[in-house]
Amino acid sequence: MTDSKGVCARPADCLTPGVAYVRGWADGKRAADGLAQVLRAVGLEVDLPGLKADVNVFGDGVVTLGTVRPDAARLLADLLTTGLTAEMACQEDGWPGLGGAADSSAA
Repeated sequence: MTDSKGVCARPADCLTPGVAYVRGWADGKRAADGLAQVLRAVGLEVDLPGLKADVNVFGDGVVTLGTVRPDAARLLADLLTTGLTAEMACQEDGWPGLGGAADSSAA
């Protein structure tokens, strides 16, 4: 099963010549490192020990969160909700976006 972004594609266990696996993995590594840095800031890094970069069969970088406890998943969901709520409030008030990769005004 593969979604439109290739996240559900199989991991790249067998490599195919001509596919840029290293580039994809490096993308995933940068994203995983950035997420780990934020998680450390809120004390969640120990709750996501399976956080790692990987690459799928198409050479797309992916980030694996691994198995997490329910309370860690709830806290992560709360943090995402709080951040999105704050960003929406800023935009309603006419402030520029909060920044970051997901912010379209940062482009």
